[in-house]
Amino acid sequence: MSTRTLYSLGLDEHDRLNNELGGGIPGGSIVLVEGDYGAGKSAMSQRFSYGLCEEENAVTLVSTELTVRGFIDQMHSLSYDVEEHLLNENLLFLEADVDTGKSALRGGASSNDDDGSRRQLLKRLMEADRMWDADVVIVDTFDAILRNDPNFEALVRENEERQAALEIISFFRDLASQGKVIVLTVDPSTVDEEAIGPFRSIADVYLELEMVEVGNDVRRSIAVRRFAGMGEQVGDSIGYSVRSGTGIVIESRSVA
Repeated sequence: MSTRTLYSLGLDEHDRLNNELGGGIPGGSIVLVEGDYGAGKSAMSQRFSYGLCEEENAVTLVSTELTVRGFIDQMHSLSYDVEEHLLNENLLFLEADVDTGKSALRGGASSNDDDGSRRQLLKRLMEADRMWDADVVIVDTFDAILRNDPNFEALVRENEERQAALEIISFFRDLASQGKVIVLTVDPSTVDEEAIGPFRSIADVYLELEMVEVGNDVRRSIAVRRFAGMGEQVGDSIGYSVRSGTGIVIESRSVA
């Protein structure tokens, strides 16, 4: 049994996700959740955030896809009643508007920065002190921030994306050393291997969401590539589905 603090994902009476992942995410971890478009990255990050809040942890969720209204509607569709956590400030939701003229990180407040400053997304992310006060910080999806940051893009053109990734990783490692958990969701098809490779290498927990078509059915699974500091034993593959009105459901069937 690990001596590290485990952040329980809760909802034990709702689904078996926390149990399947060994009782929670170890404190001081960088978690990479990787999957193609439609694999369930956002649903998984929403399940993580709600369950963690139900266990009285402070959570920040940064979304590159949803507005606050869209987030609340999506959580309702999954039967995750999140309003109380938002009102009590257990959950800080931030909209990362990465490709328009709006503020890059918005949680209701506006920004007076010019567009040039707004576009330095990684810099703004790292300097947004309030969001890093939480026990767990989830960025969904992190690859959108990488792709839309002009400084990172310039380094990619110069074949220096690996060095840029290592600088970001150093920032995350400093936060993890304080016992915090950083969860990054990534679509690997949208970024270069040299950019995503370092994050795979340093992730304490590396989960890959997979989809397989079986007839007219799409079966999903969580492939556990790495899980350092686990509590109870974690399996190699966890079948799951995303159901409207229910949320994440752990399936007992195998995924072939």
